[in-house]
Amino acid sequence: MLLEREVRDNKPKLLDQVRITLRASHYSRKTEESYTSWIKQFIIFNHKTHPEKLGKEEIQKFINYLAVDRYVSASTQNQALQAILYLYKKVLLKDPGWIKDIKHVKKIKHLPVVFSRSEAAEIINNLTGTVRLIVSLLYGTGMRLNECLSLRIKDIDFGMNQIIVRDGKGEKDRITVLPQKLIVQLEVHIEKIKKLHFSDLQRGLGRTVLPYALKNKYPNADKETGWQYVFPSKAFLYDEKSKCNYRYHVHESVIQKEVKRTINKCGIDKPGSPHTFRHSFATHVLDSGHDIRTVQELLGHKSVKTTMIYTHVLKTVMGVKSPLDSIL
Repeated sequence: MLLEREVRDNKPKLLDQVRITLRASHYSRKTEESYTSWIKQFIIFNHKTHPEKLGKEEIQKFINYLAVDRYVSASTQNQALQAILYLYKKVLLKDPGWIKDIKHVKKIKHLPVVFSRSEAAEIINNLTGTVRLIVSLLYGTGMRLNECLSLRIKDIDFGMNQIIVRDGKGEKDRITVLPQKLIVQLEVHIEKIKKLHFSDLQRGLGRTVLPYALKNKYPNADKETGWQYVFPSKAFLYDEKSKCNYRYHVHESVIQKEVKRTINKCGIDKPGSPHTFRHSFATHVLDSGHDIRTVQELLGHKSVKTTMIYTHVLKTVMGVKSPLDSIL
């Protein structure tokens, strides 16, 4: 069996090897979670047989099973395939070869859900506290939720009126706009976080999680004010390896649940989420007359083709007068 073999060979478990390889290549934690989940499902689908004993035929059967029996979307099917190919090519160092006869799910091009300006305002005005500030930033900057929650104090530049988004999708840094209406709120909020951090230090705490190997290069950086999260969690996270308590950022689910609850409270019949505010930001910035290249930079899209989806939204709903309106 898979587990017995790994114990006998005194090697890290297969999924741990996958995690180590992904982290060494600086993949995001979300990608790590999804890849390991798909690899685990692939192994279970093949009766817990070690992937070294499997090949392209088993991969093909599993990917087709996802399409035919589980009715997954095209993007989900592709993600599962990429996870398994990553396992073989990067971890097992084995090329499974060209996989033929895959039943590809037909990709449907969905337009993104977009809130109108009044809907965005109504939702934000019905939120309170830190959640309201976070959602306001999502709509005012176009950041992804995880990018916003990962902000450090040093990333907000009040002097330059900008926010630096570190390690965005594709491991890219970028600059986005700092909404003028949020400056005072952010300054007040950050002062509270600084006092909280000072209190933590007084109690022998005050450490946060640092990216990559910065902890080794700068041993005390995790206690510096600039490295603290702008939106820290209320509770501490205990790390078994270092035997330390760290203050991480607010969990995504807290914001997601509160936004969903508020959308329902406002009676807005759209399948919205925190990410919808990013779509709304892009659509409304384009509608205000800014060029698509500017929006591409603000969103951090690798290709302008990705940003073009928002021009389709504008074309379909704005600037067109229904012929019915001219006869009734």
